[in-house]
Amino acid sequence: MRNEHEIFNNKGISYLKYRELIENLLAQNLTSGPDQSQQMVDYTKMNLQRMNRIDKTTILNQSLIEYLKDTVNELDFLVITEAWCGDAAQITPVLNKIAENSNGKLNLKFVLRDENIDLMDNYLTHGGRAIPILIIMNKSGKVVGKWGPRPAILQELMVEWKKETADMWELSTKIHAWYAKDKTNHIQQEIEALLKKLN
Repeated sequence: MRNEHEIFNNKGISYLKYRELIENLLAQNLTSGPDQSQQMVDYTKMNLQRMNRIDKTTILNQSLIEYLKDTVNELDFLVITEAWCGDAAQITPVLNKIAENSNGKLNLKFVLRDENIDLMDNYLTHGGRAIPILIIMNKSGKVVGKWGPRPAILQELMVEWKKETADMWELSTKIHAWYAKDKTNHIQQEIEALLKKLN
């Protein structure tokens, strides 16, 4: 039996602790999860650079800032993630920025996918363990929403791109080019719309 609220309280770590975890692993030439191949470590190094850049450059849309300031309910955000995941590197800093601007109303924590497979398997995308997944709970601990593993428009593009190529490097290049061009706008818009729907 799953209990998202219990996992949030007992296993969830802050964004700062999540960043520290990644840096500590990389200092040992490691990453999170069971696959410790050099390729996965290299992905994690790139992801740390991405997160650093997004942390510094993300500016929230004015409508989202105003909503967070005036209207948003108190909610718990639990994110299922891994250090090597490229989508997670693009998205987790934005979720943190949103939580930081909520005047303490949005409480954000992270857990690793491969340490929480029972939880992950309740939030599959087309049968796969795609991450990151954002699980949203009210203050009673009830799950009231979810989002992820990427913006809806990018998810649709991925389906089309996978018909064209199975080359993961080519797909990854297209994904990260899309994120760079979008400048976090679709992530922000979708999270704002979801929060308004839950209000």
